[in-house]
Amino acid sequence: MPKYDFERYLNVRNANTPSFGPDGDRLSFLMDTTGVPQVWRLDSPQTWPQQLTFEEERVSFADWSPERDELVFGMDQGGDEHTQLFRLDGDGETLTPLTDHPEAIHNWGGWSHDGDRFAFTANRRDQSVFDVYVQHRDEEGDDAELVCEGDGWFIPAGWSPDDERLAVVEMHSSFDYDVYVIEVESGELNHLTPHEGDVRYQNPNWAPDGDALYLTTDKDADTTYVARLDVETGDLETVAEGGDWNVENLTVDDDTGRFVFGVNADGYTELTVGELTGPTDYDEFADPDLPRAVTSGATFDTDADRFALAVTGSTQNTNVYVVDVETGESERWTDAATAGLPKSSFVEPELVRYETFDGREIPAFLSVPQTEGAAATEDGGMPVIVDIHGGPESQRRPTFHPIKQYFLNRGYAYFEPNVRGSSGYGKAYTHLDDVEKRMDSVADIEAGVKWLHDRPEIDPEKVVAFGGSYGGFMVLASLTEYPDLWAAGVDIVGIANFVTFLENTGDWRREHREAEYGSLDDDREFLESISPTNNIENIEAPLLVLHGANDPRVPVGEAEQIAETAAEQGVPVEKLVFDDEGHGFTKLENRIEAYTTVADFLDEHV
Repeated sequence: MPKYDFERYLNVRNANTPSFGPDGDRLSFLMDTTGVPQVWRLDSPQTWPQQLTFEEERVSFADWSPERDELVFGMDQGGDEHTQLFRLDGDGETLTPLTDHPEAIHNWGGWSHDGDRFAFTANRRDQSVFDVYVQHRDEEGDDAELVCEGDGWFIPAGWSPDDERLAVVEMHSSFDYDVYVIEVESGELNHLTPHEGDVRYQNPNWAPDGDALYLTTDKDADTTYVARLDVETGDLETVAEGGDWNVENLTVDDDTGRFVFGVNADGYTELTVGELTGPTDYDEFADPDLPRAVTSGATFDTDADRFALAVTGSTQNTNVYVVDVETGESERWTDAATAGLPKSSFVEPELVRYETFDGREIPAFLSVPQTEGAAATEDGGMPVIVDIHGGPESQRRPTFHPIKQYFLNRGYAYFEPNVRGSSGYGKAYTHLDDVEKRMDSVADIEAGVKWLHDRPEIDPEKVVAFGGSYGGFMVLASLTEYPDLWAAGVDIVGIANFVTFLENTGDWRREHREAEYGSLDDDREFLESISPTNNIENIEAPLLVLHGANDPRVPVGEAEQIAETAAEQGVPVEKLVFDDEGHGFTKLENRIEAYTTVADFLDEHV
């Protein structure tokens, strides 16, 4: 099979985040054709799209007005995540800044039904809390009305059908959420989900009559399910369950009662489409005719006859599909380019499970090159990259991953474990790595590598640890805890020391991160003991560290201290910091430099 340059893979495009225009016959979406995600528009499927924004920075979302030929989009600067809001007309000719608080984060909360106002939450008043604001479409800068002050992290969830109330979610941690309803006129806050312990209440959608919210929750269950929450009484009734799997991405049309939700079945999305016939009763429509893949971002058109969503799979880059609600017939609207790479060259993974130290079965995806490839060793064994996801309450799913496909094309195998602490496998599994159990998840990585040693196609002397964010910590911890297993490590925007990370991360993140990792007040000694910088004397493998200077989540000091302390041990270390990036790399030229550096580093050491 021909070998392709890394730049080709990084030029594979993705189209996602769809939104229907007010008349239902046009569709906006984000696509990274220019190197960073920008807003594009289509008036019919598979036609030439019109680019609406031409910014040098990434656009994070775009949402059409329900009544006017205009949309609002969000954009930060240099990856700092301080998203500001902008209004754009439907032809992309008139751009109006709506906010002017570059020190604050603005979380979009949606349009009112008449399109006159919009809601958002922002940490303008206090960096550690998010308040609720309402702003008229014609207002700019400081003209937003502070509707309700928060004392934590409020996430806006949408206007009631009569536009008199707002639903908001409060995030305490990644596994503990509450739901509130705010009276817009008075600012009165009604707490609907008081509870003890950790319970998730997420994805709230207003019922057509406005007397209830449909949401996903894991109250009294190990996995999330669809429930109806009465806004007057707080009573919760089950609507639909996902069995052994989590229900996710619930969307309900508050005019017709039509809905779509996905079940995360071993990483793949199984969609259910239906229409409410009573408070907890519904009729199901035909299953959508979509590829077996992962979907996100379902949004209905004006009449809820169709919905659009993003679809991605291991061998298919992300594109936007539109589905007929009743028949399930689907049509791909976007045609995000694959940079001339033949889709037949992309590798589908095998879903496997391996036994770890306590007898538990750990799920993972293993991809093996179609041919032996240039990187295979003389005896047939090939190097393998162990790619560890971040979060840690995240999940590696079968989505398109150009970096993985590049290394598969070069003859590397690719292993993606969902160790304990990953989401997608129930509440109990998610909590198996909390605080004092943190290193059990690292032991799951050791077990996975030993399982790989028994695979005849793998060279056990050429195993690479690779990961970003929390996955970067897992890389560093794996290198220091089990130094004999690794030929090299690649740490991308990773945590090197939990104490300095918690001390320096954004104020708005600290509380919910401490809920997962442990607190500075109560667990400082333990956090120091497991931090890779304090165990660096064990490291043996060459290390590559990449980071963004503007990272608000894992400050760049984490990269600086791990690179310095590893170098003091005589370990070959390379460090690369991008001045115009944050928590990850979004600009194409930076992605090319970053991952070409990774490829060169592994060519040299593996």
